[in-house]
Amino acid sequence: MTNSNVRILVVDDEPPIRKLLRVGLASQGYTVSEAPNAKVAIELMEQEKPDLVLLDLGLPGIGGHDLLRKWRDEGVDIPVVILSSRTDEAGIVSALELGADDYVTKPFGMNELVARIRVALRHKFQQQGEKPVFQCGDLSVDLVKRIVKVEDREVKLSPKEYDILRILVQHAGKVLTHHFILKQIWDDSTDVQYLRVYVRQLRQKIEKTPDQPRYITTETGVGYRLRVE
Repeated sequence: MTNSNVRILVVDDEPPIRKLLRVGLASQGYTVSEAPNAKVAIELMEQEKPDLVLLDLGLPGIGGHDLLRKWRDEGVDIPVVILSSRTDEAGIVSALELGADDYVTKPFGMNELVARIRVALRHKFQQQGEKPVFQCGDLSVDLVKRIVKVEDREVKLSPKEYDILRILVQHAGKVLTHHFILKQIWDDSTDVQYLRVYVRQLRQKIEKTPDQPRYITTETGVGYRLRVE
């Protein structure tokens, strides 16, 4: 699917932000619709069936979280990328737990936003099923054989380390919250510090410079993301 076939719904109450997004995304070939509030967004969702939504959390009236919850409860499963203030970590985490696919913080660069959009759309349009081998730089993960290699050298991981890496690979490019990862591997009562310890151990094994990770990046106050090429 080309960009010109992709319709993006921008939901933001600030006219300058909508104009910036309309012009910037149109220059990338995307078709853009705009909604200043949740009411208009709901109407456009039904009428136009967009491929992706850029959603501001601070909407007047029905807020961004409530709008996202409504769509997910109704089975609307298109990608949603959150637009949020840099200091609203709790709001970002809450939106991701409600089913948002990614986020960017204001002010944002157009290149960063387009990259997030491409990752979210890739997850939507990719064929069902996981690719058997994930490759990024010198890192490869064979999900069938459970083999992890760095520079063709096999790396031995503990079961929990592998489980964390597998989940990151399955959602490569997307930010995963601490809570999401903990729920998948342990249970909701497990302390997030436990996860940080395992991620640190995992980085020691797959990163050339663990303190400046290339593959597993930290989303401060939110979670982790596995880089894609």
